[in-house]
Amino acid sequence: MVTALMVKELREKTGAGMMDCKKALTKTEGNVEKAIDFLREKGIASAEKKSGRIAAEGIVESYIHGNGRIGVLVEVNIETDFAAKNEDFKKFVKDIAMQIAASKPLYIKKEDVPEEVINKEKEILKAQAMNESEKPEHIIEKMVLGRIGKYYKDICLLEQPFIKNPDITIEKLVKEKISAIGENISIRRFSRFEMGEGLEKKEENFADEVNKQIKG
Repeated sequence: MVTALMVKELREKTGAGMMDCKKALTKTEGNVEKAIDFLREKGIASAEKKSGRIAAEGIVESYIHGNGRIGVLVEVNIETDFAAKNEDFKKFVKDIAMQIAASKPLYIKKEDVPEEVINKEKEILKAQAMNESEKPEHIIEKMVLGRIGKYYKDICLLEQPFIKNPDITIEKLVKEKISAIGENISIRRFSRFEMGEGLEKKEENFADEVNKQIKG
């Protein structure tokens, strides 16, 4: 028999709705761990439906790496304040911050990349392909499309392999969390800072520096 206490426990672990939790427990004859798997499997199939729902709650997470040499701030949204306090959600957001620190994405998704940036990259890739091969134009175009796919993986967060499990992308990880928690999740924005990035470091000959000090 499925009790209210069992439903409450499952909701706290997954963030899923009360009716979903009750249904999962009924299907799995009260086995909480199997119910979690059931919700996850069901959620993956319906994650796309949830993606249209408004996610206006969430948290801003920070991550500092390398004794302060790299810092990340990321805002990840979810539908309810209750789910934003879910430990699984908090760990997920921390993982996203670590991903940004390690992989240096410039954009969240492919649609965010300006058209002029892609067009310029295509021109460069086409020139490279033509220098490497004397293949016909239509083959060169296919080579460029393949390399653009790799370019997206380099610069778009959702396209990147997850650093803790390279077998899945960040997009797939997001969908898994949507399924586990039962609410839409959206990575809204981020900033990545790297010590000295963009600065021109002054380099001087060591001997010249010593002479300057001697001459005082």
